[in-house]
Amino acid sequence: MGRSVPLCGTGWGHSTTNILYVMYRTLEYLRGISDSDVRRLRAAGIKHTNQLLHRTSLEIDRKRLSKRTGITADRLLGFAHQCTLMEVSGMERELQTIRRFGIETMKDLRAQDAEALHSKLADAVGLAGAPSRSDVQYWISQATALDIIEEPEPTTATHVIT
Repeated sequence: MGRSVPLCGTGWGHSTTNILYVMYRTLEYLRGISDSDVRRLRAAGIKHTNQLLHRTSLEIDRKRLSKRTGITADRLLGFAHQCTLMEVSGMERELQTIRRFGIETMKDLRAQDAEALHSKLADAVGLAGAPSRSDVQYWISQATALDIIEEPEPTTATHVIT
C-alpha cells in the first residue's frame, strides 16, 4: 500500500549521488477512512499519511482542513493519531495487535509498561512471533519524541446566571 520514493542528493562532500528511500503510506492504509475521505484529502493535496500527519498536527490546522474538506476536525484528529503510530520505527507489523489492546495514541503507548506490553504481545501472537522486550521498550521511548499532535482544548460549560 505504500511506495518507496527515492530522495536524491549529493552528500558528505562526495561527487556521487546518495539515494535515500523513504516509505510513504497511502491514505487507504488508515483504518476507517472512506473513499470519500481519501478523495477529499487528495483534492486538498494530501496523498500520504506523512503529509496528513503534518497537516493535522495542530488544532488550528485540523480546523482549516476540516473546512476545506468537510471532514470533521475530530475525525482528522483520529487519523493524525493513527499516522503518528505508523511513524514508530519497527512497530508496523504489530500495529493491528497494538490497537486491539486499546493503544490508539502516542499518549496511550507512552503510558504502557514495556514488560506488560511485551507479555500481552507474546500471548497474542506467540513468543516466536513477538517482538523483543527491547523493541517494545524502544517503541515506548519513541512515543515521547514522536508525539507532535496538539490535543484540542477542553471545552468548559459557560454558566449563565438568570
